[in-house]
Amino acid sequence: MSAESIAILGAGSWGTALALTAARNGHRVVLWGHNAQHMADMAASCCNSRYLPDTPLPESLTLTADLASAVAGADFLLLAVPSHAFRATLERLHAFHTAGTTIAWATKGLDPDSGGLLQQTVAEVFSPDTAMALLSGPTFAREVAQGLPTAITLAANQPVFAERLARIFHSPTFRVYTSSDLIGAQLGGAVKNVLAIAAGISDGLGYGANTRAALVTRGLAEMMRLGQALGAHSETLMGLAGLGDLVLTCTDNQSRNRRMGLALGQNQTQAEALAGIGQEVEGVAAAREVYRLAQCHGVEMPITEQVYHVLHEGLAPEAAVYNLLNREPKAE
Repeated sequence: MSAESIAILGAGSWGTALALTAARNGHRVVLWGHNAQHMADMAASCCNSRYLPDTPLPESLTLTADLASAVAGADFLLLAVPSHAFRATLERLHAFHTAGTTIAWATKGLDPDSGGLLQQTVAEVFSPDTAMALLSGPTFAREVAQGLPTAITLAANQPVFAERLARIFHSPTFRVYTSSDLIGAQLGGAVKNVLAIAAGISDGLGYGANTRAALVTRGLAEMMRLGQALGAHSETLMGLAGLGDLVLTCTDNQSRNRRMGLALGQNQTQAEALAGIGQEVEGVAAAREVYRLAQCHGVEMPITEQVYHVLHEGLAPEAAVYNLLNREPKAE
């Protein structure tokens, strides 16, 4: 396999883990971060001491805070920035736009400005004909960085693009499955973060394994209903980018979204919970965006609705649980 050149934009835990994966596969990788001091610290320590302190960076990995130099000559661009920074990063990239630019991302969320899917943001900033791809699935950055076995979905709108990008990351410990369902992969990555907050709240309140299993199962039903309304494939939402990621984030404390819910269930304020986690918690914004998307399409998502009320309207977690349990009985 010939070496490709890829610029990964976003030097948090996930962007760094993906950069490590591609570099280990022998590709030319540039990792860009917007914070010059952070990038200088990474270069000096030869690791991402802020997010992945136990994983050394290979000498072949290039680090930079200069976006223009990061994307110059790159065969592929992959954004691993938080959803709130996605549009702004694309707009900066557009200044370097050349014919044939491809855009991939590993961001799990929706556009906070429009509430729409990130593929719509790419289409607005670049073109609807842009080759687009998304990496999504049950992936904790620390385990990927350590080289522990992982499987992920790569969804793209052009099969040739999907195959080329998959080869950059695919390895014996990082298995990449390709898909044509961009909508389903995006929805799975956004909705599961909201449901992980719900599972964390439940566990924080001490409700136990039965309740968590019910939340995961009924949460999947919500995800499937919204997916059907937007044209996602049910196979995608029952796969790695849907059910797989949902189970991961609802059941393991490496999940920032689950830890957010745990803190809220243990009577911490939202500000206290965010400060304690110290990293982006995508489910906070996603709760608002998914709730509005569901309302727009007339989709019933009661768990998502209650998480939205807790995060954005100050509803007490206990009251949210009461609201869910006191809904009218219905057929499954």
